[in-house]
Amino acid sequence: MPIFARNVVATSQHLAATAGLRMLAKGGTAADAAIATAIALTVVEPTMNGIGGDAFCILWDGSRLVGLNASGRAPALMTRDRYAGLDKMPGEGWGAVSVPGCVSLWVELHRKYGTLPFADLFEPAIRYARDGFRVSWMVAQQWQRAIARLKDQPGWAAAFIPKGRAPLPGELWRFPAQAETLRQIAESGGEAFYRGALAQKMERCAVDGGGALRAADLAAHQADWVDPIGLAYHGTSLHEIPPNGQGIAACMALGILENFELSGFAPDGPEVAHLRIEAMKLAFADVHRHVADPRHMEVTSAQLLDKAYLKSRARLINPRKAGRFEPGTIPRLSGTVYLGAADEGGMMVSLIQSNYAGFGSGVVVPETGIALQNRAAGFSLQPGHPNEVAPGKRPFHTIIPGFVTKDGRPLATFGLMGGGMQPQGHMQVLSRIVDFGQNPQAAIDAPRWRVHESGDLWLEPHMPAATAGALQAMGHTVVMTQAPSFEFGSSQIIWRYPDGGPYLGASESRRDGAAVGF
Repeated sequence: MPIFARNVVATSQHLAATAGLRMLAKGGTAADAAIATAIALTVVEPTMNGIGGDAFCILWDGSRLVGLNASGRAPALMTRDRYAGLDKMPGEGWGAVSVPGCVSLWVELHRKYGTLPFADLFEPAIRYARDGFRVSWMVAQQWQRAIARLKDQPGWAAAFIPKGRAPLPGELWRFPAQAETLRQIAESGGEAFYRGALAQKMERCAVDGGGALRAADLAAHQADWVDPIGLAYHGTSLHEIPPNGQGIAACMALGILENFELSGFAPDGPEVAHLRIEAMKLAFADVHRHVADPRHMEVTSAQLLDKAYLKSRARLINPRKAGRFEPGTIPRLSGTVYLGAADEGGMMVSLIQSNYAGFGSGVVVPETGIALQNRAAGFSLQPGHPNEVAPGKRPFHTIIPGFVTKDGRPLATFGLMGGGMQPQGHMQVLSRIVDFGQNPQAAIDAPRWRVHESGDLWLEPHMPAATAGALQAMGHTVVMTQAPSFEFGSSQIIWRYPDGGPYLGASESRRDGAAVGF
């Protein structure tokens, strides 16, 4: 059930949520709470994120919406030649490691919006890592699933399966090396990670393992404040971080869906599901062709979000038959883990951080607890593609924090982790709320579909059987999944009441998370 409170934190692991709530109870801002929650998540949910990952956030500071892109770039030595003979980027090992950025988000977000001492925000996470915590059920399942993929990667088995197996649900897990790393980051204000002893350890590990990462790459990294992009959908606006992230796909899909009348249909019926699916497929066709580091894109976000262009794309949808779509001709204009935190002063933070594929690349820097992400796997090896791997370039990114406004006022922090599922989930959940008036908790608990990378349509087991059968008859290649599934993401929402009353905090049942507040 949702909670109602004036100060709220919602995320995918309950110990992390309470870490953030403690900062609010100490008088900190929603930014302080979000940072403490994010730091704690690297300890209590290492299967989904870590110190060596990336992060983004969108924040309502009380008067305006701002965004922070802390994704890392390709190291200077990460040239196209390093991948000669491959047809796609590797998903494991040093070849998949780009510069980690999430620590820079913690530092920069605190610099601008925090009020508590920076080191205070690390206290719960350091205690969890040093003294131990009981591993929650879903995290234990994710941990076990990672072994086959990562057991042979440098440093991973020694760090994360020292007993030769994953920890069991309820088992005590301690990680003193990570506690020490967090202490160094806390006391140095992040300098130890990007310019100090930890940076030197990462470089030595990379040199020994044949990786491209160097201390100079870490020292050159910076998080960037950006203006969120957005699209109005039936009077409610969804905002996302601009490219290099895929959040624009959710906005585009809603812009396409807006051209169809959904009233009169059931929210879980085949008619609505089909239109949403086709809109998402059209959006993905464009995004996978055009979205990259914005310095290398051939089109702009404004061009991709042009309502006339999206209307022209909507005309390609056959309401009774599944289609296959190619990227459109863009009009040339003269132009993970997720968490939300909100405080009674009106600040609202939507933050997401991730190592990408579970523990990331599988590379763990010895005696540090730093599991390095595999975000470089998001690059393309297609010659001339805007997202082709190159030094200093940010890769195409899947993690996307969302934010909802109405009439220029903040309405909700909103996110849904899960790789390519994220924009699909953003679109499905917001459409349920806007088009059918479902409350946020019902909207995030409802059955989901996923357009899989293979082209198949994956459905959750609680999708109505009649809808699944009708979608199959329309030409969709339907794959029914089994519970519990990790393929449909996990969502949290903090909804603000327009009369200035308490927030509604919602956290779904697909993960171990919780919405907490006071």
